Amino acid sequence: MHKLTVLLAVTLVACNQQPAAPLVAADLEITPAMPGKSMRAAYLALTNNTDDAIRISRVTSDAFAIVELHETTVDDGVARMRPLDALVIPAGATVRLQRGGKHLMLMRPSGTAASITLRFFDGDQPVLTVSAPLAAESG
Repeated sequence: MHKLTVLLAVTLVACNQQPAAPLVAADLEITPAMPGKSMRAAYLALTNNTDDAIRISRVTSDAFAIVELHETTVDDGVARMRPLDALVIPAGATVRLQRGGKHLMLMRPSGTAASITLRFFDGDQPVLTVSAPLAAESG
């Protein structure tokens, strides 16, 4: 009887668990704008919980007119940022958007919002929405 109770409890827990979201964000950081500038950067980790690659083709926000995927590269000792057409998160993998690498550039703020919502798209399909507070601007 004891084994049946344990099996029933495990089955109930398994049935009540929510399936993992296809794409999950963690460690979202929005930088403050530099003195005299209005653009910000966003860094985060994106985890793909599916068996297929997810291709982030665009990111939007009501708080910024332009959100671009960028990558920092170093050529001949000079760091340069270049826009990316897309960001691919392989099946079952985590991709980190971080300083000195891939990141989001948030440009042309459309107000003085205290928080920001970012919407990530794979083609026309929304795959993730995340929100975070905005740090106060410097200087």
